[in-house]
Amino acid sequence: MLNFIVFFVYVGKITIKHVILRLICFNDMMMNAKKILVAIVWVFGGFVSNAQSNLLNAKTADQIGQKSPAQLISDNDKPLSYGYVDDRDVLMGKTVWEIIDLNEKINFPLYFPVDTANIGADRRSLYDVLTKAMRDGKITEVYSDSYFNTKKTLKDIQGSLSRVDTTDAGRELINQYPDDYKTRVIKKKVVTGTGKKKVVTYVDQTVGPTRTVPAEYILKQDLTAADVTQYKIKGYWYFDKRQSELKYRLLGICPVTPDVYTMNSDEKDYIELFWVFFPDARVALHEAKAFNDTNSAVPISFDQILNSRRFNAVIYKEENMYGDREIKQYIKDDAQSQLFESERVKEKIRNFEQDMWNY
Repeated sequence: MLNFIVFFVYVGKITIKHVILRLICFNDMMMNAKKILVAIVWVFGGFVSNAQSNLLNAKTADQIGQKSPAQLISDNDKPLSYGYVDDRDVLMGKTVWEIIDLNEKINFPLYFPVDTANIGADRRSLYDVLTKAMRDGKITEVYSDSYFNTKKTLKDIQGSLSRVDTTDAGRELINQYPDDYKTRVIKKKVVTGTGKKKVVTYVDQTVGPTRTVPAEYILKQDLTAADVTQYKIKGYWYFDKRQSELKYRLLGICPVTPDVYTMNSDEKDYIELFWVFFPDARVALHEAKAFNDTNSAVPISFDQILNSRRFNAVIYKEENMYGDREIKQYIKDDAQSQLFESERVKEKIRNFEQDMWNY
């Protein structure tokens, strides 16, 4: 840089002011060149690794999305692993629970698409990705609570996702012949011996139903992605003293839906469907891509969305001495004050990082 200044002073016989101005212009030019180069690499890399594979080279429709063996090897498509954090490096930690409202536009990538009848198999909502991965055995760490105490089996999950019931017309049919549609116990006569040694006894015998309800009177209803209204997440904010940085680690995620047995009523009961231990779900969430509304050639994985907190959420609970009570338990019937309290908790965590620095 010194040679650069001397060159301009000697050749142009210009003033120091002009030298400084030219240096500023040269520096801006170099910065712009770096930005352009980074943008080109980012865009090109996005097309190579994330765009819908073989879309422009497919000869038939079923070839869209297929990758060559060389592409599969070069992709090395795995979620970015977490670095090891020693417990002694955590200077401060705070566990919080948050609600992601799917009515907010910024959270739409987690909700849509809800109608998958006329859309490609690579486009699915977060709910569909989670439930499919659980059915396929890719996600096994599923629990009934956010503390990951009681594990849920696939059978337990299936019972929460679907409802089988009889219609009103079917009930009327059953009421006409109630005994024919249910299993009952009858007394069966048993005769042993002959003549004076003849003995008659009665034993219980189970008789199954003699009639079945026709299929048109059976109502089967499944929860779908359209029924999910919120996601609850559990995360851990911690200050890493080794890197002098406040960081966030997502621990669990839970879809909130109406109870399958009250979803058709006017007053729905909203329940926590299941809690997924997030580290176990990262591979499945990384393989599934959310739609990028800005550039469809560069989709973003659900793992990236959640880890980078590309969503809006409201804190509804923090760990505390009162048994981790929720905000609504000590601020009742005042939604605005509850939001203010949520912001206060957020600022308390944020201020801890600011208080680490002295000026």
